[in-house]
Amino acid sequence: MTARLRFTFIFIIFCFFGITSRLFYWQVVKAEDLSRLGQSQYDTFIKLTPKRGEIKTSDRFSLVANKVSFLVFANPKEIKDKKKTADTLSSILHTDIASVSGFLSLDRFWVPIKSGVDNATKQTIEQAKVDGVGFEQQSIRFYPEGSMSAHLTGFVGEDDGGFKGYFGLEGYYDRQLRGKAGIAVQIKDALGRPILSKMNDKTGVIDGRNLVLSIDRVVQFTAEKRLKDGVEKYQAAGGMVGIMDPKTGNILAMVSYPSFDQQEFWKFDEGLYKNPFISNLYEPGSTFKSMVMAAGIDSSVVKPETKCPICAKSISIGGYEIRTWNDRYYPNSTMVDVIKHSDNIGMVYVGSQLGINRLLSYLHKFGIGAQTGIDLQGEVAQELRGADRWYPLDAATLTFGQGISVTPIQLLDAFSAIANDGKRMEPHVVAKIETPDDQTILIPPKVLEQPISPTTAKVMTEILVNAVSNGEAKWAKPKGYRIAGKTGTAQIPIAGHYDPNKTIASFIGFAPADNPKFAMLVIVDRPTTSIYGSETAAPIFFDIAKDLLTYYSISPTE
Repeated sequence: MTARLRFTFIFIIFCFFGITSRLFYWQVVKAEDLSRLGQSQYDTFIKLTPKRGEIKTSDRFSLVANKVSFLVFANPKEIKDKKKTADTLSSILHTDIASVSGFLSLDRFWVPIKSGVDNATKQTIEQAKVDGVGFEQQSIRFYPEGSMSAHLTGFVGEDDGGFKGYFGLEGYYDRQLRGKAGIAVQIKDALGRPILSKMNDKTGVIDGRNLVLSIDRVVQFTAEKRLKDGVEKYQAAGGMVGIMDPKTGNILAMVSYPSFDQQEFWKFDEGLYKNPFISNLYEPGSTFKSMVMAAGIDSSVVKPETKCPICAKSISIGGYEIRTWNDRYYPNSTMVDVIKHSDNIGMVYVGSQLGINRLLSYLHKFGIGAQTGIDLQGEVAQELRGADRWYPLDAATLTFGQGISVTPIQLLDAFSAIANDGKRMEPHVVAKIETPDDQTILIPPKVLEQPISPTTAKVMTEILVNAVSNGEAKWAKPKGYRIAGKTGTAQIPIAGHYDPNKTIASFIGFAPADNPKFAMLVIVDRPTTSIYGSETAAPIFFDIAKDLLTYYSISPTE
């Protein structure tokens, strides 16, 4: 073999092994990397949005549901006459033509045009046979009952991270409701254009969980109607109602007026978004006397028959005169009379026998000064200051609900302990959570505290029944029923003093007194026809109570 042939032979063998080794490298060693590279040229990963969980009442009626809608998108590279397409889309979608033209001018394969489009509009676009336009199915929040439960449910808005729940249940349970996003593979053709009908390998998406509430739709609707009628009748700035099962902590209804439309929340003042029943601090006035008197009886510093030695006239503390609300005085009143007459002087006496340390201890057990833990976003609380920071005048006015701030849910939860043998329950709105795989998570009742004994609770119940039957609101009480309750008229502090003509009128109570089915707090904000709770909030309370006693088929006992 000549030198040239030998060189050629060696060169061929060298090339063969070189090519073989490179093939081995690319086809075996780098096979996975090449596969990914090739797939990336023909596939696009698209985020799949999970279906948000629904919110249902106790009878499984949807307060918040999902409604099918569509995202209209376009591929500008497939559109020949962009001006005509922009005109057509803007006309059908009622969208600014400049905005649509701006999207269509982009050098992209995919641009969004408008989301939240209904099926009828989608069909109109399809009938127009617009080239380069497609649709992606979405779901939007739908509220069958309108604003009936707006403060309770909250709403869903959109930020940089996508859709998110705000306020109420939507905010508190956002992670449960939203689910987990998944990924789908969008196949592209040889030119890199999306093939709209091809969507493969949908993985990882988990739909949100449903919430089933303790809210009774009939009770909620009744409370809303009665409150709205009452606010208008008494020409008030607003009002609210909370109704709770005192034995379980289940919230049966929670209504605030005025409200807003969750579907178009952006059209309303942001101040309306917060639920005032859990977010508004106010001075409770005489409704607070129930807990102070319960503390006095439970600690044995007074008994129902104990006579008040200072109730014959007004008293002076720290240079200030303390009077009764109507300037009437009842010498030697019993503690039963003190609650019946809503006697401020009598309550100061109870507070003096308790002492500030013991009184504050009881109030802490009643939950005053701390959040209740209700499962709604936006609850607030004002912490009770220490015993050394209460001056004699402050300690005196505290006993009749002045100089202290609470939220309505705090007051309702505290008062409900009297209706539940002295046990204070954690209030909650959700009764159970349903998962996408058909599992049910029950929310059990939870005892938070036992501020007073069962015996004290029964004694206080009788005192409060007497207050309803013989007090200033007796005219509004439904006949034949034993109802325990207390009125409240709290002046509103403005610029360091109290305005006598602007009040928070309220009534709190439970029924039937011997086996309570519900506890309820009614608040009327700045009524103008009358400033008193007995003449505004009490009639609303008793109207709702009559409706509920009939609804629950509870017969009169008297």
